[in-house]
Amino acid sequence: MGTTVLSLRIDGELLERLRQHAAKRGMSVQDYVVRTLIRDDFDQRFRTAVEETERFYGVNGVR
Repeated sequence: MGTTVLSLRIDGELLERLRQHAAKRGMSVQDYVVRTLIRDDFDQRFRTAVEETERFYGVNGVR
């Protein structure tokens, strides 16, 4: 799989918060943002899979 560059414009306050979160984990801001996006994407795909499974088996709001 190849890579592509994504450029973002964010304000200084948000960048500083991202730096702090990344530093707590010993990561670069770039790695922190990418990992956060990957985690969010996984969470969304997992939720969708659970919902589809519940529809398939006819589970109505049981959790």
